[in-house]
Amino acid sequence: MRILVINGPNMNLLGKREPEIYGSETLQDLENYIIKEAEQLNLKVEFFQSNHEGEIIDRIHKAMEEKTDGIIINAGAFTHYSYAIRDAIKATGIKTIEVHMSNIHTREEFRTKSVIAPVCAGQITGFGFDSYIAALYLMKRG
Repeated sequence: MRILVINGPNMNLLGKREPEIYGSETLQDLENYIIKEAEQLNLKVEFFQSNHEGEIIDRIHKAMEEKTDGIIINAGAFTHYSYAIRDAIKATGIKTIEVHMSNIHTREEFRTKSVIAPVCAGQITGFGFDSYIAALYLMKRG
């Protein structure tokens, strides 16, 4: 089973950006953590990070061509206003799980709404790196 993990804007700054919210570990640390768990689940994972909305959309489209089985996406701030990413997720028909390290429902008002959630299989928020691991397990279960 092939899973694409997409991280959006500012995720490249993990470990530097607001460590009181996101911790001190880096994006590479997150990817290594996911790889280790994915191997245990016999899942193949690929990673993509971009600060650019169009690049994320293009990568979602490419996942459809590659017959990717599932997408785990942390769209960052795009979560709250990118109808274009929402439309790309919906158009591909690929099972997608939205994840967030912090609990977006307890943060600033503008962060509490996700425009992509309605086209995702589910949303996991507030468990740090383990939000991604929970998504892996749910992908594996089908």
